[in-house]
Amino acid sequence: MGFLDLFDDNAREVRKYQKRVVMINSFEPTIQALSDDELRGKTDEFRGRLGQGETLNDLLPEAFAVVREASRRVIDQRHYDVQLIGGMVLHDGRIAEMRTGEGKTLVSTLPAYLNALTGQGVHIVTVNDYLAQRDSEWMGQIHKFLGLSIGLVSHGLNYEERKEAYGADITYGTNNEFGFDYLRDNMVTRPEASVQREVNYAIVDEVDSILIDEARTPLIISGEADKPTELYFRVAMIIPRLKAEDDYKVIEKERVVTLTEQGVRRVESMLGVDNLYEDIHTELTHHINQALKAQTLFRRDRDYVVKDGEVIIVDEFTGRLMFGRRYSEGLHQAIEAKEGVKIEKESQTLATITFQNYFR
Repeated sequence: MGFLDLFDDNAREVRKYQKRVVMINSFEPTIQALSDDELRGKTDEFRGRLGQGETLNDLLPEAFAVVREASRRVIDQRHYDVQLIGGMVLHDGRIAEMRTGEGKTLVSTLPAYLNALTGQGVHIVTVNDYLAQRDSEWMGQIHKFLGLSIGLVSHGLNYEERKEAYGADITYGTNNEFGFDYLRDNMVTRPEASVQREVNYAIVDEVDSILIDEARTPLIISGEADKPTELYFRVAMIIPRLKAEDDYKVIEKERVVTLTEQGVRRVESMLGVDNLYEDIHTELTHHINQALKAQTLFRRDRDYVVKDGEVIIVDEFTGRLMFGRRYSEGLHQAIEAKEGVKIEKESQTLATITFQNYFR
């Protein structure tokens, strides 16, 4: 140990975890000697000890040893000491950074099993449906061997299937599935109609992507708003006649576009309006702002595609077409007017939440 390590908070934390690794390893000979049934019986034993007043931290060394042995028997993979440390970091609610190939998927089985012992549920959050299904089948073997139930929340499940998935000891799914189910549950009129239960513990894969990169785009549930569509076409016809810098300025980084004073005068002239910012023109001003965004910030075949006369959003992270998803607050209609396709009814936001607030 170097002298500077004495003042390194991270190094001190790792040394603390290493002491617990020694405790976990001390259980290995005893755990290895157990039969499959005896090893599986440890789950009921742990739950009984929790009921008698022990804490998850009390159980952690032996529980981690049980998961490691189950993993060795079921999928022929034994957790390394560094993976045990990663599991403890996740259990403590911290971020564990691991490179590709270092076995972070296997690491998640440790805190997932430990926290599932309470019977209050654990969510394993992945970035796409493929990983959710793969991990639920692959790592789920370990948990099922130890007597835990596994659920998978994916697109296309009905109410009963979702309810059952969320009722499992460990539930796999994407951030979008968990988030939208949370929003829908907050819109039900009867508590028994919700599918999720009280949140307990979650492990978030690719946490930097979900809580930083995708943080700008909130989850939104929308409903139709009964508004006329003619104004979208009317405004869309004048926006291309405006000149960048002279009539409007674009801040690409902040995704903002605003009219200049000259631009305001030109728009007023083209629309036959005396003062664009009078209260009676609030809706018109909103249409103009959305049309400006559609014209300058949203590009065809990058942000969206036009297919069969329909504007379809392109996921900026995966590149996939997001069928059924629409921009809110009239932006989607402004893009439809820009592209000259049929304008669908505007949507109004019924429920919304950001990933940060959901996972907080």
